[in-house]
This record gives sequence, C-alpha cells and structure tokens, in this order.
Amino acid sequence: MSTQASPKQLTLEYVKTIGLATNQTGRGFVNPYDVAVGQDGRIFVLNHCDSARKNLIRVGIVNLDEDYLGEFGSGAGTGDDQFSSPVAMVFDSKDRLYITDELHHRVTIFDSSGNFLDKWDTKGSGSGEFNGPAGIAIDSNDNVYIVDQHNSRVQKLTSDGKFIAEWGEFGSGPGQFNLPWGIAVDKEANVYVADWRNDRIQKFTTDGAYLASFGESGDGDGQLNRPSGVGVDDEGFVYVADWGNERLQVFAPDGSFVLVERGQATNSKWAEDYLSVNLEEKETREISNLVPDLPPHLNTPQHISAQTEPYFWGPVSVRFDRDGRLYIPESNRHRMQIYQRK
Repeated sequence: MSTQASPKQLTLEYVKTIGLATNQTGRGFVNPYDVAVGQDGRIFVLNHCDSARKNLIRVGIVNLDEDYLGEFGSGAGTGDDQFSSPVAMVFDSKDRLYITDELHHRVTIFDSSGNFLDKWDTKGSGSGEFNGPAGIAIDSNDNVYIVDQHNSRVQKLTSDGKFIAEWGEFGSGPGQFNLPWGIAVDKEANVYVADWRNDRIQKFTTDGAYLASFGESGDGDGQLNRPSGVGVDDEGFVYVADWGNERLQVFAPDGSFVLVERGQATNSKWAEDYLSVNLEEKETREISNLVPDLPPHLNTPQHISAQTEPYFWGPVSVRFDRDGRLYIPESNRHRMQIYQRK
C-alpha cells in the first residue's frame, strides 16, 4: 500500500520480489543488507547473516529474471574474502565493488568476478582510519564516501584509499551525528546521510558543508524511526529506508513528504519452485491468512510487518540501477522488493 500527499508527483510501480531463505550456499539469501547493480545489469546481494549462520556470509549474484549466477566470499573470518559484519556495498565506474565491514573496521574491494583487489582496514579515529564503517557511496569522479559510524563522521577518500576530507562529530545539532548509517550522493555530488539515532536525513555539499535536514522522530508521514538507508534519484527525490517504521518513505528535493510505501511483495520464482515440491507447505499457505487484521495491542509497525507477508520487514537499504529501478532488501524476510518510478 502506498499513499501520496504532495504537489510533487511521483508514483512507484511494484515490479517483483526476488528471494528465498536458505540454510546453505547457493540460491537464496540470509539477512540481505544491501544490493549493488553492476554495469552489465547483474544484481549483487550482500548476505549479512545472523550469528547462527555466519558461515553463509557472502555476496550472491542474480539477474532480474531470477537466475542465480554465482557467489563469492567464504563466510566469517579474517581472510581477504571473509567478513564479520558486512554492512553495505557500492560499485565504482570501473566495476570495482567496495564492501564495508563494521566489526573488521574494514573496506574490502573486489572486481566484478569476486576477486580480491585491496582493503583499507586501519582501526582508529585518525584520517583514513575507521571505527565501524557502515554506509558507502561513490560520486561520478569515483570519490568514496564512508559513514564512519562510531567516529560520528563521514570520510571522503579517493578510489585508491587516499584521504580527502572528513566532517561530523557526535551530537544532535546541524552537521552532528548519532550512530549514522546509510549514505547517498546525488548527481550534483551532494551527500545525504541517514542519521540513525537522530531520526533524520542530513544533506551536505561534497566537501561536508551542512545544507539541510529533514525528518523527525515518529511514525507519521515525513517522520522517521531509525532510518538506515537513503538513495536519491536523477530528479533529486530522496528515498529513505525507514527501518524502525518498516517502510519506505520518499521526500521531494526540498525535503517535503511525498509518499510512503509499506510493501507489495509477491512470491518470487524461487519460492514458487520450492512450493511446487513441498505440497503440504503450499496447502498450508493457501489456507493461511497472510494479511491478517491484528488486535490493537499488536498495532505497531514491527508486529504488523511480521504478520503481513507483502509488507517490508527489516528494510535496510535503498539502491537504484541504471534504468531507475529501486531495490529494497529486507533482512528479516530474506528477499528484496523491486519498484519502478512512474
């Protein structure tokens, strides 16, 4: 379900869902946190994984037709192709994939075939050092912007890791952060940061000069509860993964509220394949109420999304492909929903 309340016109059309929970490698996702689309259209999905399935941490590769094309990464560990708590990823113009790991305090770089290229992994608070790197974005000049979560700042580096600039400090005032998480760059190289614990999005110039802030704590239109991801389309509309409210919100370039989307998921091809050979489970689903009316004491975003299968449950990030399709991974339902702006 989506609602609209702005003179700025924007409509999101649901395209499809890709995903299926798995307890093994291969086709399926385990707590997907982020999505990146390569130059050839392949979709890379970052499997964050819960503590019981850390051996399944990896990057899965699919296409829009839901063919599973491969994967790379070998689970939890300290090796160059291993992770501890991978958070976000992004491609540069040379199709190199940068992945942040908040517990390894590391950014690891791979080519589009999954081969290790480089890593930046000095823990600390100095220039070019990290303490819990989270969101990551790249501008048209391949400058890399990293949310340095526990240092309450954003760092800007070259594509080979040379420090350029930093901004931010702990707090709730303009230009300050409290556990920042997601980040995006628009076509003018303005930088948007999901200021997670401050329940807002902050906008800066490419060099960190404060421009604006929007959002406030709450669950109403235009209000946010622990925003985790942010993306900006070519017209400057801002898309926010409103994680604590289990929804996507869209804001106009001036920060005014435009639209909220709760989710419209249908079964993926993978799910249909699974149900076709698990007939008892298919029959159980057919008689189940997957969109129930809940009693008042369960009327919270978390309870509603947990019980309403089409809705987002744990939306973490917001990403676009070159054709303007919008990808929203859901960590709790091990899938991603795809939309197209109309």
